[in-house]
Amino acid sequence: MRAVGQGPGRSSRGRTERLPVRVAGRAAGRVALLRLLGIASGSGLWHRRAMVQLHIKHGSESQFLVDTTVDVTVEDLTKLVSIIYNGRLKVDRICAEISELAEHGIFLPINMQGLTDEQIEELKLKDEWAEKCVPSGGFEFKKDKIGRRNGHAPNQSMKAVLTKTKEEAKALISKKQAQANVCVTMDLVNEALDQLRGAVMIVYPMGLPPHDPIQQEFEGKEDLSGLQAGKMVIEESEARLWWAGKELQRGKKLSDYIGKNEKTKIVVKIQKQSHGAPAREPVITEDEQKQMMMYYYRRQEELKKLDKNDDESYLDSTWADRHALKRQFQGVKDIKWGPRK
Repeated sequence: MRAVGQGPGRSSRGRTERLPVRVAGRAAGRVALLRLLGIASGSGLWHRRAMVQLHIKHGSESQFLVDTTVDVTVEDLTKLVSIIYNGRLKVDRICAEISELAEHGIFLPINMQGLTDEQIEELKLKDEWAEKCVPSGGFEFKKDKIGRRNGHAPNQSMKAVLTKTKEEAKALISKKQAQANVCVTMDLVNEALDQLRGAVMIVYPMGLPPHDPIQQEFEGKEDLSGLQAGKMVIEESEARLWWAGKELQRGKKLSDYIGKNEKTKIVVKIQKQSHGAPAREPVITEDEQKQMMMYYYRRQEELKKLDKNDDESYLDSTWADRHALKRQFQGVKDIKWGPRK
């Protein structure tokens, strides 16, 4: 018997019989998604798991954001942060060299760098890689004033490929990602490196010389000893994380410091062990300081305007004389002292 107001085949019992099928289908999809994310189906985490967000800084400069959990060990967290930090530095170094590559071509051999054309001819030196590493579409000669590169620069179209890819790679690991609340991972760093590697292969199909800094960076053979770039690198063994003026000890977990609340955002500073404790975070942020300075500047300008308008010359006017009415009744209003004219 069908209930009133229900169409054919829409009995209350039939409707309830189809619900478990839908629920089972949705549950199966969620279980598959959780397995893909590496989360056990019995954990009850049907929604996106809350994560602890770390705002990584070096000194007073913001670097990037990292998502983690309170159960992570400080040892693993330090390793992760240092790898991402050094990976971003590698991308920046490659981008700087790609700018030079687009302007002046490949790197000269070490024994030819800094020499004039006359000295190269006198010493009978020859760049064997200049004929092998020719950019696609030919080259345009642009002499390197520093004498580090051979001056065989790519043409404008190939230069545009390098320049555009460089900007895209820098945007992936930019410090502005922290302002946009985007976390930087090693996947993003590797993606930036792959983009740069692909652009170089497009412009230089035969590859770069083995002594070129870009090629050495791609192969992990870069020598940064004696360079400022080498001082910026923080090795994993020397890396230390600091939060709230305390060093996070490698033998503990993150929960030992910030508790069990996963929905937490903290500022963590990475520092070399030999550099000691970093400076603590200021009480007010840089934006708050700017707003305060703007407020006090506007207030100061308003006070200056009030001082200019504080003119008492009106007291000399007849209408401002409080004794004028009294003198008028006494008949001594217009008395003038002195001889009559």
